[in-house]
This record gives sequence, structure tokens and C-alpha cells, in this order.
Amino acid sequence: MIKKLMAEENSSSRGTRFLVIAAAIVIIIYGINQAQSVVALFLVSVFLALIGTPPVLWMERKHVPSFVAVMIVIAVMITLLLTIGAVVGSSLNTFSEVLPFYQARMHEQVLALKALLATKHVVVTEKVLAEYLNPGSVISLVAGFFAGMSSVLSDIILVLLTVTFILLEASSFPIKLRSVLGDPQRNFPQVTKFVNDIRRYMIIKTIISLIAGVTIGLWLYVLGVDFPILWGFVAFLLHYIPNLGQILAAIPAVLLALLQLGPGSAALAAAGYLVVGFTLGNVVEPRLMGRQLGLSTLVVFLSLMLWGGLLGPIGVVLCVPITMSLKFAFESSERTQWIAVLLGSEKSPESILQVSKKGIHSDT
Repeated sequence: MIKKLMAEENSSSRGTRFLVIAAAIVIIIYGINQAQSVVALFLVSVFLALIGTPPVLWMERKHVPSFVAVMIVIAVMITLLLTIGAVVGSSLNTFSEVLPFYQARMHEQVLALKALLATKHVVVTEKVLAEYLNPGSVISLVAGFFAGMSSVLSDIILVLLTVTFILLEASSFPIKLRSVLGDPQRNFPQVTKFVNDIRRYMIIKTIISLIAGVTIGLWLYVLGVDFPILWGFVAFLLHYIPNLGQILAAIPAVLLALLQLGPGSAALAAAGYLVVGFTLGNVVEPRLMGRQLGLSTLVVFLSLMLWGGLLGPIGVVLCVPITMSLKFAFESSERTQWIAVLLGSEKSPESILQVSKKGIHSDT
């Protein structure tokens, strides 16, 4: 009887704990959605800080004062952001100006498709073509995507100030944490592994995405597609999303190539996206990162929907880095490693757990 009562109490306790966790998740998601602009700014700042931390720490090891090292990195970031903003912004403004022309051309192509289908005895109503088969909506979606990105980057001064403060605290935070805990010699192997994994992932992913963007931009320039810089920048941003990113980036560029140059050039443009995506995503990236750093395709798709819905365009770009951060956090604790296994790629769960344990032991 006593054992039965204890079993019922344990079951009730687990049920209550599950409800509390579910309610907490719902509250957190609602809070993120309500504070979308603030959270997006913070995530962009953390992303830039992760990229800027290695050069700051390297200069500090070379006996460069911390403040000077941070200012050098911030100056480089400002120069790069201004250059990218000027080049991409000019291309985006021109694209926005000629967007009505391309939409009109696309409407003409859709009407021509209707006439062609009619000769094949396939009747399609004007409403279906306008609402479901109108490729102009894709181009409009790209313009809206950039409008959302611009709204966040308009607060670039606030972002850079946040990055500056994060970088200034990066080297001293472990010392402060040890001081708070009252143990000057204490190590934090799990935290160290988590931070190192995130930093390594973001740096490698940024380099690979940059290669993808430059390669796609050059290929479209060779083909003669309009706005190659703009489409290369889109490829750079969306390459952070494995598998799905290059497909999403290719759609507007291939449509434009089809409209501007014809089916042959559109096919070549699509082939370029496929070659770049396959080479970087399936050959180069796994060798640099290791298969244990992957996410399953389903998780990538769900994270794209979740973070894109919560944070808008910034969530679309950073959905995989955010999910990878959660995966690394789950891997750092034995109690939550099973969640990391569920989020991971097709690699066997045993090898994921072994890699995680080796990383923890090596840091100790």
C-alpha cells in the first residue's frame, strides 16, 4: 500500500513538473514575441560579439590593452558594416525602384502561360494564376525581408555599443564569476565547452557563408543576372540555414534570371546554387565542424518556422545558430543530453554522447 501511494505521488509530481515546464515555455515564447525588437537587437549584438571575441583575446595575449583591442575590433566592424551597407544598400534601392517593372513582366509571363495551357486544353482561371502561380509575390517577399532587416540594422549604433560592452566583459567575466563563488581557482569545464563550441560554430559558419555569398555573386555576375551583389548577400545570410537556406536564396535569383535571360541562364543559375550548396554543405562544412555539430533537417525546418515567426527576418537568419546554442547547452549536462540527441543529425546517439563526454573531460 505504501509503495503504491509513493508511486502515485511520484507520478503526480512528474505530471506537475511537466505542466510547470510547459507553462514556463509558453510564457517565455510569449515574452520573446512581445519584445521582438529588443531580443533581435540583442541576438545581433551577441552574434557580432562572438565573431569579434577571438581577435580581441588574441591581441590581449600579445599584451595589447583590453580597451585598445576592443576599439580596434569595433573600428573594423564599423568599416565593414558601412562598406556592406553602402554597396548592398545601393543595389537594394535600385532593385526597389525597378521592382514594379519586374512584377509587370512576370504578370505578362503568367498570362502567356495561361495562353499556352489553353492550347493544351488546360483551362486555368485568372484568379488561380494571380493568387497561386504569380511569381511576383516571391520578389515582393524578398523586398519585405530586406525591409525587416533594415529596421533592425537602423539601430546599428545601439548594436555596436552593446557589442563593445560584451567584448569588454568577455575576458573579465570568468574572474568575476570565480570571485562571486569565492573560489579563485575554480574551473567551469561545461561552461567553457559551451562557449567554445558556440564561438567555433559561429566563426566557421560565417566563413563558409561568406564563401557561398561571394561565389554565388560572382557566378550570377558572369551569367549577367541583374543585382548579383544583392543575391550574393542573400545567399550569405541564408546559408546559415543548412539545406533549406540555399533553396530559399536561389528562388528569387533564378526567377529573375528566367525573366531577364531565359530558361538556359535560369538553369545555369540554379546549377550554380546546387553546386555551391552541395560542396559547402555536404563536403567542406562537415569536415571542418564534424558531423556531431549538425541538426536534423526536421529540426532546421521547425526552428526556421519558430524563430522566424517570433523574431522576423533576424530570426530567419539566426534560427539555426540559436538552435545550435540550445543544443550545445543541452549537451553540456548529462541530464539533458537526450534532448541534444533528438536535435542532432543522423549520427548515432552513442557517438554524440561520447563526443560530449570527451569534450567535458578534456576541459577538466
